[in-house]
Amino acid sequence: MPRYALPDWNSLASCSDDDLPLLDVALLIARDEYPQLDAGAYADTVQGYADALRPKLGGDIDLPARLTAINHFLFEEQGFKGNASQYDDPRNSYLNEVFDRKLGIPISLAVVQIEVTRRLGLPLDGISFPGHFLVRLPVDDGILVMDPYNKGRPVSAQELKERASPHLGGRMIDDHQLGDILAPATHRTILARMLRNLIGLYTHRKDWDRVARTADRILKLTPDQADALRDRGMAYRELGYAPGARADLARYLHLLPEADDAEAVHTALVEVSGSRSSIN
Repeated sequence: MPRYALPDWNSLASCSDDDLPLLDVALLIARDEYPQLDAGAYADTVQGYADALRPKLGGDIDLPARLTAINHFLFEEQGFKGNASQYDDPRNSYLNEVFDRKLGIPISLAVVQIEVTRRLGLPLDGISFPGHFLVRLPVDDGILVMDPYNKGRPVSAQELKERASPHLGGRMIDDHQLGDILAPATHRTILARMLRNLIGLYTHRKDWDRVARTADRILKLTPDQADALRDRGMAYRELGYAPGARADLARYLHLLPEADDAEAVHTALVEVSGSRSSIN
C-alpha cells in the first residue's frame, strides 16, 4: 500500500491558514527527528479514537456531557497527561512520541485533543495563551476554555486573568483584553509555536544543528519570520557556516533595525563578516 503522504515543506508557505493541515504538519515536524516515522499509523490512531468515542456521544447528550466523555477517554482511559517531571524533554513536542508515551506539554496535548474532537463534529480551537497553551469551544453564551495539560479542565475567566498577569508585567487585564488573548490560534500559529518551543530547548542544549533545522522549518511556514532568521543565523554562526549566518543576520537587522537585541546581532554579523561595518 502507498505510504501515507505528508505535505512537502516547500508547499506550506503558500497554503492558507485554513488549508494548512494541523496533524499532518505536526507529524512532518516529528519526521525530521524520526525519519522512519509511520505517519499513517498516527493518523489512524486519531481516527480510531474518534470512532471509539462516537457511540458514546449519540442521542440527546448535551455539550458538557460530550466534552466530559471526550476528556475522560483521552486523559483517563487512554492516559494522556502532562509530563511534569520532564517538561523540557524534546520528545514532549514530537507528536509521534506524545502518542506513543502518552506524555506531552500543553500545546502537543492540545493538538491531540483538537484533532480527535473535531472529528466528532465539535469546533475545538487552540489558544496561543501566554505561557501555557489552551483550547476553546464556542458555547451558547460565549466560549468554554479548557486546559489540556490538566486533563481538559475548564478554566474560569478570573483564573485566565490571573494566569496572564505574570506575562504582562504583573498587570491585571479587563474582559475586553482577555477576549483578545482568547482569539482562536491559526494552524500556522500553533505549528510555529511548537517549533519555537523546540528552538528554546535545543538552544539551551547548544544543539546548533537542530536549532538551525528547526528555525528553517519556521521559515518554511512563514518566510521572513524575523526571530527564526536570527535563530538560524546564530546557529549557522556556531556551526561555522558564515555565508548563511551573514545572510540571515543581515536580513533580521533589515526587518527589525530597532530590535532589543540589534546590537548583539550586529556584533555577531560583524564577526562572521570579518569586518567592522556599521548598521545602515
